Amino acid sequence: MLNLESIKKAQKNINKVVTKTPFAYAPVLSQMIGNEIYLKKENLQHTGSFKLRGAFNKIATLSEEEKSKGVIAASAGNHAQGVAYSASYFDIPSTIVMPEATPMTKVSGVKSHGGEVVLAGNNYDEAYAEAVKLSDEKSLTFIHPFADYKVMAGQGTIALEMLEEQPDLEVIIVPIGGGGLISGIATAAKAINPKIKIIGVVSSGAPAMYNSYKSGIIQDSTSVKTIADGIAVRDSNPMTFEIIKDIVDDIVTVNDEEIATAILYLMEKQKIVVEGAGAVGIAALMHHKLKFNSPKKIGVVVSGGNIDVTMVNIIIEKGLIKSNRKMKLIVTLIDKPGSLMKLTEILKDVKANIVQVGYDRTDINLSFGDANVSVALETRGAEHQEEIKKALYKNGFRFVIE
Repeated sequence: MLNLESIKKAQKNINKVVTKTPFAYAPVLSQMIGNEIYLKKENLQHTGSFKLRGAFNKIATLSEEEKSKGVIAASAGNHAQGVAYSASYFDIPSTIVMPEATPMTKVSGVKSHGGEVVLAGNNYDEAYAEAVKLSDEKSLTFIHPFADYKVMAGQGTIALEMLEEQPDLEVIIVPIGGGGLISGIATAAKAINPKIKIIGVVSSGAPAMYNSYKSGIIQDSTSVKTIADGIAVRDSNPMTFEIIKDIVDDIVTVNDEEIATAILYLMEKQKIVVEGAGAVGIAALMHHKLKFNSPKKIGVVVSGGNIDVTMVNIIIEKGLIKSNRKMKLIVTLIDKPGSLMKLTEILKDVKANIVQVGYDRTDINLSFGDANVSVALETRGAEHQEEIKKALYKNGFRFVIE
């Protein structure tokens, strides 16, 4: 069973391999939110995620016969790397079934730790079905990413570390996918301090556990769609649900826009790279999903940092536009010498930095003799953008904002 004793045993099992990650005060975020906030940076864990804790504890407790057969797991990426790393430590073979849309950084991470990767299915649940089938066919020991008491106990060691450093924590905020992380953390934290509040955060694009918690009965989703691929779990698991409904104090949701804002904030202000699942707790705080009667001492689990660089680029670009630090225009010019120079002179005068230019005279909506110039500009906020628009209007330019 899962209890404080089993979690303390797990801590001994994983002690030599798992990093005791920083649990650091976040001054800027604390001031902005009005609470005393600490970040548990599991994005700095070996393999870039907390998942190593549970995977290692599970594999460490297998019999020699089970180890000799090899292990198999299904994962969107972080559990996969944890299993592959742990299997490599014990010198046993590992097979990992991952959804076909898994970011390459996570696929490469598994392979770098010696794991064999099988891509199957559109989400975790479909990859899980394939892994179970392969486990039966090849007599491999299946390492479940969350519905296993040994795995949950490994994840619960995070709470032990947090409360060792900050014993007077009042709230712990935890991402929820399958529910293994919050089950372990809540079990440990509540055993140490029954008054502590445990709050889970799910992506609105993967709401099964949220819906189950709020209704009190298991509810599955028909599909999932979220940038937080680490918590993109379609169905609620009965084992973790029973724990969560009994000891978790609340669950809230955040959407992809809110998650992306939190990822960008953490890069800019906290100087840490975090994946979508790891950012949901910060997103919940930043977008006021949690209400407290008075300032609280809050620990937030930043669960992982394995984000695809393509996604980072998209988040940065959208974030710059959303915060009025970048502006994209399509300006219609008379297609003759000097027209483009006149446009760039105006932009220079209003101190707009041109970072990209495109020229198109073949658009079927253009009049003959005209051309469209697409311009990307670095700007200094909403007032600067208004100044740019007024200057263009004043000089007779026709334009649209992309």
